[in-house]
Amino acid sequence: MKIQHIRNATLWLEYGGTTFLIDPMLSEQGANPPIINTENDRRNPLVTLPGAVEQWLSPNVILVTHLHPDHWDAAAISLLPHDLPLLCQEGDGDKLSKQGFEHISEISDSLTFNGVTITRTGGQHGTGEIGKLMGKVSGFVFQAENEPVVYVAGDTIWCDEVKITLDAFKPEVTIVNAGGAQFLTGGHITMNEQDVVDLCEYAPSTKVIAVHMDAINHCLVTRDKLKVHLEKEELQDRVQLPEDGEWCYV
Repeated sequence: MKIQHIRNATLWLEYGGTTFLIDPMLSEQGANPPIINTENDRRNPLVTLPGAVEQWLSPNVILVTHLHPDHWDAAAISLLPHDLPLLCQEGDGDKLSKQGFEHISEISDSLTFNGVTITRTGGQHGTGEIGKLMGKVSGFVFQAENEPVVYVAGDTIWCDEVKITLDAFKPEVTIVNAGGAQFLTGGHITMNEQDVVDLCEYAPSTKVIAVHMDAINHCLVTRDKLKVHLEKEELQDRVQLPEDGEWCYV
C-alpha cells in the first residue's frame, strides 16, 4: 500500500491492487471564491496542484466522502471521465448522477470493490447549529488481504464516532483532516491540533497521517502549527504531515 497526498483532502491510494482517487479537488489556484463567514477572504485553493492534473485522472475508482466543494469541485466534475466507477455515501448518488456520472455506488454500510472491502463510518462535521448545517459526512475503512487496515476519517472532529471506529477496526493507518476549519461563529468543524493529540493518545497503535491543511481559507491549522503542537506533546514520531505531492509508504 502507498498513499500520495495530492492537496487538501485529495488522496491517491494504491491499495489491494486498486487505485483510488479520494475527494478530488482539482481546481487551479485561486479559481474559487473564499469560504464565507471566515476570518480572511483568500481565494481557493490557496496553492497549486503539485503537478499536471492529467496524472490523477485515470484511477480505477473515485471515492467522494461528501459533496462539499473542497472535496468535490467543478474541475473534478469536468475533468474526470464520467464512466469511471464512483463510490459515495448514501444520499449523494442522485446528485452525482445528475452531474453525468454513470456508475455510482452508494455505501450505506460496506461493499467490496476489486477485492477491497470499504466500510462507511460516521463523524461529526462540527457541533451545535454549525454541525447541523454542515450536513452528513462519512469516513471509510479499507480492508484487503495482505494490506494494513486504513481508516480515512473524513471531515470530522474528534468524537465518539471516531472512537467507535478505532475500537472496532484497530486501523494500522488513520488519515485525518486536520486543518481546524472554522467560521467566525461556532467551534472548529474538522480536527484541530488537540483533536489529533487526543486521537494519538486514544489509539497508540495507529500511524496517523494528517492532511487538509494549507489549501483552503477557513482551515486555520497549518502544518507548521500542528508540527509545533505535536513536538510539545512528544508525538511528532506518530504523525506524518505530508507535503502536497508527497508519497506515504506503509
